[in-house]
Amino acid sequence: MLQKGWNPQLPTDTLRKYLIEVHPTASSFKIMLDKVKNHAKQCGDGAFNYAKQMWDKSHKVPHFKVRDLALVSTMKFNNIRGPKKLKDSYVGPFVIVSLHGTNAVQVELSADKELFPLRNPAPLTVPPMEQDEDRNIKKVIKERRLRGKNPREYLVRYRNPVHEDEWLAESEIYDSDKLLRRFRHERRPQA
Repeated sequence: MLQKGWNPQLPTDTLRKYLIEVHPTASSFKIMLDKVKNHAKQCGDGAFNYAKQMWDKSHKVPHFKVRDLALVSTMKFNNIRGPKKLKDSYVGPFVIVSLHGTNAVQVELSADKELFPLRNPAPLTVPPMEQDEDRNIKKVIKERRLRGKNPREYLVRYRNPVHEDEWLAESEIYDSDKLLRRFRHERRPQA
């Protein structure tokens, strides 16, 4: 045991309490170590608060539920062949099997992907569903009667070229008055 002074390598219990004299350099060294310890604690707390603030600013809580469909980003996929610029940005949709807290989502990947099924939810996106904007009717092309019945069907062309021309009844056409008026006007012979 130490008779005088304080060795910073030993626990403070080894310093005998009944000793009155402590070497002055040992006491000043202890004061300096306490200041360093407090400063390091303040720096650690500040770094933690800054990191938490940055995380909260950019982090989004996943809005997926079990059995939802999700597209998986191909950014980290190494098994897709071909030029990078021709790769699809997302593949899927895949079914979400389970949620592991807020930082992981288990996805049911197909066998050809050969990837680990747990994913970070940040690069997952909801697959686009068919929206009304995509199925806007551009114009009516033809009309027909089925077996001489009165309800007619009209061949319509959509604005989005992905959708094929389709036969619809007048009740199924959105804004049919305007479109049918234009169709009949175009069909009328010009004098």
